[in-house]
Amino acid sequence: MTSFNPLANVLTQNKLEGPNYVDWKRNLDILLTAEEYKFVLSEVCPEKPGEGATQDQIKAHQKWVKADEMARCYILASMSNVLQHQHQKMDTAYDILENLKEMFGDQTSVAR
Repeated sequence: MTSFNPLANVLTQNKLEGPNYVDWKRNLDILLTAEEYKFVLSEVCPEKPGEGATQDQIKAHQKWVKADEMARCYILASMSNVLQHQHQKMDTAYDILENLKEMFGDQTSVAR
């Protein structure tokens, strides 16, 4: 993966395989925060602007869509091929992370 950000190398070197979910998620959070994409995990996508939409509405929608696309790319590029195939058709970064949490999230209590 050609890195847009040196922090992305952390994810490239520590691809999600399953048992390393807690560490991978922490590194992903750092990267998404640094790249200013993390908001897509907590904010709903603004409605697609229709006719008569203001510039602010158009920009807000475009910003969210672009940030979600980038977050999805970072997430998918930083996981094993098997996990990529299982998640590549999911619509949003949030959907991918929710599914991963269901699959591996119980590791957080073990890791503490």
